[in-house]
Amino acid sequence: MDIFVISLTIFALSIFVGFEVITKVPPTLHTPLMSGSNAISGITLIGALISAGAQHSTVTTVLGLCAVIFATINVVGGFLVTHRMLKMFQRK
Repeated sequence: MDIFVISLTIFALSIFVGFEVITKVPPTLHTPLMSGSNAISGITLIGALISAGAQHSTVTTVLGLCAVIFATINVVGGFLVTHRMLKMFQRK
């Protein structure tokens, strides 16, 4: 139970820090940074798949599935924003 509490605390703190970092990014830099973070999100997706597939317990499987869903949304959203950004620079 000790490890679960420590892991949950680290998870909660990472959510807080991530939110604070993202909200401090100016709008002009948000799109290039989002397109650059697709590789990191892809790595997160691989880790989430490994976590969900390990089936150590029901909790880890559910948290892994949630991580897979959120990482997939992040990757797809990043590619859509990147595509839209690159479309702005095409000749008409």
